[in-house]
Amino acid sequence: MSTRETSDQLDPEIESVSQLAEPMALGEKPRADWRIGTEHEKLVYDRADFHAPSYDEPGGIHDLLMALTEFGWEPIEEGGKVIAMRGEDGTVSLEPAGQLELSGAPLENLHQTCNETGRHLEQVKAIGARTCKGFLGLGMWPDKTREALPIMPKGRYAIMLRHMPRVGSMGLDMMLRTCTIQVNLDYGSEADMVQKFRVSLALQPLATALFANSPFTEGKPNGFLSYRSHIWSDTDPHRTGMLPFVFEEGFGYERYVDYMLDVPMYFVFRDGKYIDAAGLSFRDFMAGKLSVLPGERPRMSDWIDHLSTAFPEVRLKTFLEMRGADGGPWNRICALPALWVGLLYDQTALDAAWDLVKDWDMEGREALRNAVPKLGLDAPIPQSVNGRGGTLRDIAGEVLAIARSGLAARGRLNTMGDNETGFLEPLTEIVKSGKVPAQRLLDLYHGEWAGDVTRAYEHSF
Repeated sequence: MSTRETSDQLDPEIESVSQLAEPMALGEKPRADWRIGTEHEKLVYDRADFHAPSYDEPGGIHDLLMALTEFGWEPIEEGGKVIAMRGEDGTVSLEPAGQLELSGAPLENLHQTCNETGRHLEQVKAIGARTCKGFLGLGMWPDKTREALPIMPKGRYAIMLRHMPRVGSMGLDMMLRTCTIQVNLDYGSEADMVQKFRVSLALQPLATALFANSPFTEGKPNGFLSYRSHIWSDTDPHRTGMLPFVFEEGFGYERYVDYMLDVPMYFVFRDGKYIDAAGLSFRDFMAGKLSVLPGERPRMSDWIDHLSTAFPEVRLKTFLEMRGADGGPWNRICALPALWVGLLYDQTALDAAWDLVKDWDMEGREALRNAVPKLGLDAPIPQSVNGRGGTLRDIAGEVLAIARSGLAARGRLNTMGDNETGFLEPLTEIVKSGKVPAQRLLDLYHGEWAGDVTRAYEHSF
């Protein structure tokens, strides 16, 4: 989740709803300036007994963050507490229960992305070796109850933790027990944004299937391949889901603004502190009628904050954010941006991907999204107008081929002369084998691990 650093009192008040589309429009960039921003979370545990370390305990999360200063990272504080680290490779921040996230820098190619990921993992592993800490690449804690997990000292998390049980049964699980990989990508125009949004939203369930990696809850199989994805189905219906309006005629920045105005607020940030506005209306805020700040109207920074509090499968801010994948190991961290860059950053590939999904109806898209957490690649895809149906397994290879062609067309080479297509290999292997990561974990659980889910810690970074 986002790390807020300042409250800019000089930020002007928003005067009209028409201004709310400005951040999205300002996100437009010429193709030469399109970048790749990759975010990945990992579970932190103590190697001695597998407990999730608290913020303040010796060798805990605070000490882990501060140890990053030896690699040139600088602390970001909130309320006198270090909550993140800033450096050339982006920001290292805390998720609600101490999951560690790298929000990477905007980079030109996937070779740089994978180098950035490698540097980060080398740094935290070096710190972990000294402090007896390990880092686990899964979509969800395999054995921890909510009660066993610590809470990090970030103001927005306290507000969200209070609000989540009011609007869904699994919001606390989302905050405390899950990990993801995400990628942020650019667009050149409003029309380009629309096409990319539609393609990525329709195919987000395929990413969920390929990266499904959360089959355990509290030490036992939970009946899902991506329980992390299932959790989102009952987190908060006002701010999650497949956004049917994205596929409607006339969709663009203004329609997304309308959606965000109907997403209930979480907070307002003033003078370095979070003010609880959970459940209140941004429309009321625009009218100066927000009960917690009567008479005050929002600033653009408030709107930017609000844009970060919706959690659909694909999110629009000043870029598009792909949100469907479970956390995983190093090679799959690199594979997720490879998939989406290949599909979205080459026009021929983007058109081919759209041709594949443009006939799907909304009922079928919703059914696919609901089925994929349990069924993975066996989830049925919508019937197209030409009669083509089947499962995700039937189109996975075709989608990867489109992505591979898109990466090849980009022609971004490393010093060895290799293009970016190699980063798709982990996904190609998954499709060839027919088994998503969660199914491999379940095979181990029922076989070599003999029902002992703590053996998952042997698969740390």
